[in-house]
Amino acid sequence: MKKSTTACCPPADPTPPVPADEGEANERLAALAKAIAHPARIAILRLLVRHEGCIVGDLVDELPLAQSTVSQHLKQLKQAGLIRGEVDGPRVCYCIEPGMVALFKALVEAL
Repeated sequence: MKKSTTACCPPADPTPPVPADEGEANERLAALAKAIAHPARIAILRLLVRHEGCIVGDLVDELPLAQSTVSQHLKQLKQAGLIRGEVDGPRVCYCIEPGMVALFKALVEAL
């Protein structure tokens, strides 16, 4: 994969706190689990972790999926807060949101 830029994403947001209320924690965990409940979305997360940001074209080059399918998966990951997209000229650079990944890990560990 060619790396689009080395600094296409701004610094990460802080890690959100684990909800103290068990019901709220369950809802948050379920929403995050649903967002990664597809092998293509997990593959996208892995690529974003390894490359510290990618444009859609770079991801399409790495995955056996159409551009529109990759974009749909990116949309679902972004809605869940696991990634963010930053405008980089005519393209959008997608980056992992490490705080949300850390929250997901903490919620799973609390099971």
